[in-house]
Amino acid sequence: MGKRGSRSQSQLLNTLTKKQKKHLRDFGEEHPFYDRVSRKEAKPQICQLSESSDSSDSESDSESEPEQVSGYHRLLATLKNVSEEEEEDEEEEEEEDSIVDDAEMNDEDGGSDVSVEEEMAAESTQSPENVALSADPEGKEDGEEPPGTSQTSPEEFTDAKHESLFSLETNFLEEESGDNSSLKASQDPFLQHVNKELKEKAIQAVTTNPKTTHELKWPILGQLFFSSKFQKLETFKPPKDIDLKSLHLQKPLESTWTKTNSQFLSGPQKSSSPFTPLQKELFLIMNSYRDLFYPERTALKNGEEIRHVYCLHVINHILKANAQVLGNNSRRRSQKFGVGDDDDFRDQGLTRPKVLIVVPFREAALRVVQLFISLLEGDSKKKIIVSNKKRFQGEYGSDPEERPPNLKRPEDYEAVFVGNIDDHFRIGVAILQRSIRLYAPFYSSDILIASPLGLRTIIGGEGEKKRDFDFLSSIELLIIDQADIYLMQNWEHVLHLMNHMNLLPLDSHGVDFSRVRMWSLNNWSKYYRQTLLFGALQDAQINSVFNKYCVNMQGQVAVRNVPMTGSISHVLVQLPHVFQRMETENLASVIDARFNFFVNKILPQYRDAVMSHTLIYIPSYFDFVRLRNYFKKEELNFTHICEYTQKSGVSRARHFFLQGEKQFLLFTERFHFYKRYTIKGIRNLIFYELPTYPHFYSEICNMLRATNRGEEATWTCTVLYSRYDAQRLAAVVGVERAAQMLQSNKNVHLFITGEK
Repeated sequence: MGKRGSRSQSQLLNTLTKKQKKHLRDFGEEHPFYDRVSRKEAKPQICQLSESSDSSDSESDSESEPEQVSGYHRLLATLKNVSEEEEEDEEEEEEEDSIVDDAEMNDEDGGSDVSVEEEMAAESTQSPENVALSADPEGKEDGEEPPGTSQTSPEEFTDAKHESLFSLETNFLEEESGDNSSLKASQDPFLQHVNKELKEKAIQAVTTNPKTTHELKWPILGQLFFSSKFQKLETFKPPKDIDLKSLHLQKPLESTWTKTNSQFLSGPQKSSSPFTPLQKELFLIMNSYRDLFYPERTALKNGEEIRHVYCLHVINHILKANAQVLGNNSRRRSQKFGVGDDDDFRDQGLTRPKVLIVVPFREAALRVVQLFISLLEGDSKKKIIVSNKKRFQGEYGSDPEERPPNLKRPEDYEAVFVGNIDDHFRIGVAILQRSIRLYAPFYSSDILIASPLGLRTIIGGEGEKKRDFDFLSSIELLIIDQADIYLMQNWEHVLHLMNHMNLLPLDSHGVDFSRVRMWSLNNWSKYYRQTLLFGALQDAQINSVFNKYCVNMQGQVAVRNVPMTGSISHVLVQLPHVFQRMETENLASVIDARFNFFVNKILPQYRDAVMSHTLIYIPSYFDFVRLRNYFKKEELNFTHICEYTQKSGVSRARHFFLQGEKQFLLFTERFHFYKRYTIKGIRNLIFYELPTYPHFYSEICNMLRATNRGEEATWTCTVLYSRYDAQRLAAVVGVERAAQMLQSNKNVHLFITGEK
């Protein structure tokens, strides 16, 4: 391993631009593009070790225990210095920071692509020889020398003080680190999954095999659909009781999980089982390494309960995978073996990152890391070492005083937008031997936690010079949490991420090919990747991602519970609801058919001045732009509010609409999602399309009583739908009534008397 440049920290920071400093402070590294250990492609090396030799020179350097202990002390000693350096950077960049307000939606449809392209274009103009900063606490160079210091090729990345502590190649399994018997057990689901060898015939038949599906009903999850394109499909029923030992949890999780999860347990349940009924069924599916889609995760009810159980699965997977590598390191060092025995030590992927957790806001990333610490730490007597913890809390935490006082919003809004709601972030986490390294370089990390926008700025697009997605090549566990929120941000980022999952890397990144699993070398990683997808609703776009990109050989499990009542039952005002069905030839023509139906059939009924105070609710931003342009062309008396409208524009639009100076108000769903303002003065409602969130229907309808002046008799509500809106329609009116409406070609008139 090469040494770093001799430039001091102060000189290095002086050479950075403001943008580079801000990028360093936000992400701890300039770009994963520079995380590559070498620009020169490493050739496969198969070493034959003698009894007296170690597997590498670096192993002999880290062999002795005193050196490892001193390394931990050096790690602790750097934490104070890190915080001081970060405070200096924060003072320099204070003017550039802004609180996420209207700009928090900068990755919406119609606006995000431009901003991302501009940012990537600005970054690509920088020379590749510029200084690249690693994510180590000292912020030193990761192999890239400043311009003018040397004309030779950059040396390999190394963190002299901390890299050896978290390196899988140079560490060995310690006797006191815990019993490794679970890894040797033939019933361990982790070993059964990673050691299962697929035949090439089975891979070739995946594209032609029909999907086999079995339907089961579980006590808590409800209606489950087990499906797979591989011939063998095994279904199972949840046991009544779960023994922790039967789950094959890696130490110390058996003891720490009960304490960490105690907040969700109470009474006799606390002593009988360490899981809640929901967690028990979810973890049983997770631990079988099947793909899972659970569309009933809500921030208000079971969000934290689900986050706890998937964090347990993540830590359990990482500890087992790393223990397998470290154990094989010890075996290679202590035993004599021949070249033909190398297949016994295939325990890695082409790159180190194994888990990717996609969350929408920094607050969610903060809670995930806190759970990791709790699960590894357990009782207070055994504290684990967490590098950069203070810095992480400062950048991902929030100040309660920053939140405006007396802000009255619905409970579900408060639960979603709690804490730091910045949606542009990414961080690498390395876990080894009761130690956690935050802000680790991507290619030295076990777990990556990021937002879709944070990943999109790294992955880049076709033709961009500065882009990297090799770190996604060996992801074994993908978790997409709160998927419904990405529909309100930019769903294209999620699709872009899925298109780059488990591709063969363009660079070797210093991997030892003799340790790489054969199914990873064969580019079959996507058939071994487990995907856990959690959201708050059934949506066609989310379903499409699960059906198209989840091809796990263990099969897929989707929860498909149908709503019986619908959100229309929560409408509290006496309001006639007219559901008008539009006919479409196919799914591709729905957008144009809806626009033509609205312009020719619906809008003429509201042109009269008598039909004033009409709010048009539009879920899609593209439909909003199309209608806005049409209203301008026809010179209709209207105003509009969207997610990009400034506060002053919102105030003017609300005032003009309330006073009747503007007959129409075009209102986007994303503005309602991010702001939840009450619009006063509504007399007529038009849902251009059914809302994405079912409860938005009742919320918008209940706005009519905000200015109740005895005008109930003139209130109207019109809803447009087609046969392709079956899921959204069922969520609003209930599954039985939706089935009748979809079978009938007539318009449906409903009258809700209201609930007292």
